[in-house]
This record gives sequence, C-alpha cells and structure tokens, in this order.
Amino acid sequence: MISATCNGATYYQFDNLARFSTIDHGIFTRNTGYSRPPFASLNISYGIGDEEKTVDRNRDIIAGIMGAAEMTYLNQVHGCDIAVLDRHWQPIYKPANSEPITADAAMTDRPGNYLSIQVADCQSVLMYEPARQVVANVHSGWRGSIGNIIGRAVEAMEQNFACRPDLIRAGIGPSLGPCCAEFIHYRTEIPKAFWHYKDSDDHFDFWALSIDQLINAGVLQENIESSHMCTRCRTDEFFSYRAERTTGRFAAVIGLKGMTNEE
Repeated sequence: MISATCNGATYYQFDNLARFSTIDHGIFTRNTGYSRPPFASLNISYGIGDEEKTVDRNRDIIAGIMGAAEMTYLNQVHGCDIAVLDRHWQPIYKPANSEPITADAAMTDRPGNYLSIQVADCQSVLMYEPARQVVANVHSGWRGSIGNIIGRAVEAMEQNFACRPDLIRAGIGPSLGPCCAEFIHYRTEIPKAFWHYKDSDDHFDFWALSIDQLINAGVLQENIESSHMCTRCRTDEFFSYRAERTTGRFAAVIGLKGMTNEE
C-alpha cells in the first residue's frame, strides 16, 4: 500500500486503485483528528460516546482531503443490504447525529459522491469498475463474510450498472487479521463450510475468505489487493474493538472525482 499525508492527516491507498486518475480513495489512520481518548483522534462515528460536534469536524477533515462534494455514511448493522446510489439519487440531508441509509455496502456512478465505511476490525472492501465508472464500498465483518456481502456487492454492480466483474479492481483494507481473529465459539457462530479458513488455534483467515469470495464472483485474482494489516496489532494507526473495546472508528473512503454538468 501507498502511504500519503495531506494537511497533517495520514492515509493509505491501494496501488491497484491509485493508478486511476478518475477516482480517489483513502484508508485513514486514527491520527490527526479532534477526538479525545478513548476515541483519539480521527473518529468518524456517531453513537459510540464521542461528541457529535467533534465527529463532524473529523468528517470535515476527510471530506476536505478527498475533495468530496458529497460524503455518504451508512448506518452499518452487520447485515447484507446494499445501497445503490445512481446518478438520479439525491442526497438525504440528515440530523448531524444520524445516518440516513441503513446498509453495509454502497455503490454509485455519481461523480463527487464519496462512500465511507466506518471500521474498527471489520473489513472494508473498496471496488472500482473503470469501464462503467462505478465505485463500491463494502463493510464486511464476520457476519457479513458468512452472508457473502462481498459477492453480493459484485453481483449488484453487475445487475445495476452492467459492470464486468473481470474489470473490477478491489482492495481489502486493514482489519482483524488471521493472527488475531480468534473465535472460541466458532462451532455455534460460524457454519462448518467456513471452518477450512480456521487454524488449530481457532483463528480464522477472513482475508483469504474475502479474496475467494471476490474470485468466485468473477473478480480476477490479479486485480485484488489486500493490505495485510491487522487492526488489533496496529492500534497506533487504527482503531480496534477487539483490542480496546471502547474506541473510535476510522474511515475507508472511495469516490469518483468531480461533478458532471448533469448533476
């Protein structure tokens, strides 16, 4: 991954996405924001105990760096619902402390609309199909992985925007790695079909599962990049619920640059 800094904020980019000038994206670290401990410092999530005005300021930092005309945040519920926000979709102006859309993935062909996933161990999966000019962002925790929200998102890109899976570029963001993804009660939580992703210490490799789900959906392996960065091991840069419990959420963002005359 590529490390970048803008206005003091540090974020990472995927090599396979950074080569496209038509999009911008970033996996933001927890640093250089306004939140106080235990949410220090670039927390972008409401409803977890941080001050709402502080979250607003943190979100403004990210919007400014991305040059976003619109920022879309989701009410993430660890489900498999997908928000399809095409060019005819109009932003829903909301109270500052709420999210207008309940879903765990979003996709759009609307330039200037940047999709943001809130992360603290779950995976963010950023996708871009350059021929149809469509971006998607997926929030996949272990429940989402079991429900194959990643494969469903690829299918939704295909159905709603005529995207070609073999052209999709995908990046799997920092998240709980196989080193730390221990599931003591996996026999009752995780279906047996997924147990081959488990090691002898009951740790699951959800990175490998996500890659397989992308490939099974038609994405080429050479078009997939994984950060291989474990949030629980890297609390200096990322929030981790497993490590800290009471903590913030960092942002994974992707969007098509600019606005067209049609908007």
